[in-house]
Amino acid sequence: MTRHQPPTALPRAVLDRADVRAALAAHDFGTVFRLARSEAGISYSKIAAECDIKPDRVGTLARGTGNITSYQKIAQIADALRIPGRLIGLTPRDWEPSAHSRTMPPRTAHPENGDDVRRRDFSLFTAAAGLATQLPALARPRTGRRVGSETPDRLRERTARLRRLDDVLGGGDTYPVYLGEYLRTKALLRDTTYSEATGKALLSVLAEQAQQAGWAAFDGGKHTDAAGLYEVSHEAAVEAGDTALAGNALAFLAYQKLTRDRHAGVETASRSCAALGPNAAACVRALLFERLAWAHAVAGNATEAERALHTAQTALTETGDEQQPDWVAWMDETELQIMTGRCWTELRRPLRAVPVLEAALASYDDVHARDKSLYLSWLAEAYATAGEFEQAAMHTGRALDLCTGVASVRPRQRLTPVLKLLADHPDATAVAEVLEKAQAA
Repeated sequence: MTRHQPPTALPRAVLDRADVRAALAAHDFGTVFRLARSEAGISYSKIAAECDIKPDRVGTLARGTGNITSYQKIAQIADALRIPGRLIGLTPRDWEPSAHSRTMPPRTAHPENGDDVRRRDFSLFTAAAGLATQLPALARPRTGRRVGSETPDRLRERTARLRRLDDVLGGGDTYPVYLGEYLRTKALLRDTTYSEATGKALLSVLAEQAQQAGWAAFDGGKHTDAAGLYEVSHEAAVEAGDTALAGNALAFLAYQKLTRDRHAGVETASRSCAALGPNAAACVRALLFERLAWAHAVAGNATEAERALHTAQTALTETGDEQQPDWVAWMDETELQIMTGRCWTELRRPLRAVPVLEAALASYDDVHARDKSLYLSWLAEAYATAGEFEQAAMHTGRALDLCTGVASVRPRQRLTPVLKLLADHPDATAVAEVLEKAQAA
């Protein structure tokens, strides 16, 4: 165990404070930094140096603006401030006495570069958002050579719980977790024996896991990996007879194709809806039709986009006591409002886009930093299209604050065209300030 004590180590009296522990549990590092300075005399410059964060960024966080959600940065802060892992949702750190009483887990091959990576890396990624998302400790089900009918259900439950990481972490952090789950289930299908029914259930789980890994790859900028995983997911879902997951795999592919070929994106999105059987869950129908609406909006098809949004809304109103798959649990009225606003923004109809986006985002929690920054980018674009550049600048600045430190390439990509629109009107003070902020970031 290292005896080095960094100059930013928090005294026990500060760590034992209720407000400090509450801030740690919520990953509210701005409050932690502020209390470290006021209660322990630790300057922001020292925190910046030890945590490898720009000094002005530390001050911004301490004033309540922005979040830290990257696993690597969370772990670095924990080590610099000597925050025990249990207080922040991590396993014990190497400098903690309890960390050395544990047996290190076996090693496994990393799927991308062939280097050995400790299985502990995956549990650390999982624990990074454990407290923030109320995830209990997770353990992959043990199996022998013969897999019983209960294994797919247990794996699907685990997949559902791990999915909650996507609420607070970007794909750059979650991709190794989700890819590891997919690869281990793939090995289970290859190396064990099971009944035909269990085999189909395992294929359905594999399709679900491949979609989650593909989404994380897409979010992290690994577009080739994402497309490959979506294709694998579609094949597995078709073989399993799971029409809902097959349709969702096509919807993911359509979303990705839109950036290269709008016609192909619309065609694939239409196929995703057609793939659904008559007994598809209401939320699944709502999700796939709102994605079809988005494809039509990107292609400039206003009438078709509005028709698909209406179909999605009708499906949502039909949601009753029927069981919905966990992978569609986030599809609700707020999600549909946001997609509606995104579509009207893309169709350059700001008078229809702004009210619905404003209403949906008013109660949208900042803890979902990546998603909220993305949605704010469409609101900012809608205001810019309407010629309200000060309002556009305000929402762009908020989006920039939220996406700082998030391991996702998409928020900044989405904000780039908005910033270009604003750059044509630099005379407004608010616009000049946000352009300066974007340059600094």
